[in-house]
Amino acid sequence: MVSARRETIVHLENGRYNPSLKLAMDIAEVFHVTVEDLFEFVDDEKKK
Repeated sequence: MVSARRETIVHLENGRYNPSLKLAMDIAEVFHVTVEDLFEFVDDEKKK
């Protein structure tokens, strides 16, 4: 439904892949939610 490979979706589900903005928006649209409801932004640079 979002034109992504199955492997990409599996990696997203397991937290091993950060989606592009386009993919994140497409997934949110499929589920009728916001991108923020699906994904959390963590700035690794601020952790250092």
